[in-house]
Amino acid sequence: MTVRLEHANLQVQDVEAMIAFIRTAFPDFRIRHDSGRVDPERWVHVGNDETYLALNRASTAQPRRIPYSNSPGFNHLGFVVDDVEALRERLLSAGYPESTVPNSHPARKRVYFNDPEGNDWEFVEYLSEDPAQRNDYAG
Repeated sequence: MTVRLEHANLQVQDVEAMIAFIRTAFPDFRIRHDSGRVDPERWVHVGNDETYLALNRASTAQPRRIPYSNSPGFNHLGFVVDDVEALRERLLSAGYPESTVPNSHPARKRVYFNDPEGNDWEFVEYLSEDPAQRNDYAG
């Protein structure tokens, strides 16, 4: 059985701000669908032919969830990219804050950024095709 994540559905307060963040991280992503509805019923699919992020406009304002705070919910979304340094420079140039200091590992490079709503995103570039090296978490 082959499994891959096709999409994630995010409830957001500012659809346009999230589209800007996503398209800065992933310049090849496009608007695959926009419901055209007015807020609060608007929903948008942003992605490419293989994967996308569904954004639904939240109809009520809620306090931001703080990732890694031991409360239920996701801590971050993780994406494999071809060039993590180029992605990092695009996000920094656009003013998005890094949430974790870049770290080093012989088989991967990772960076983390907060989106405009405080969600954390991980971006990883693998430097090895060997699963044992890619999945080494020692040290």
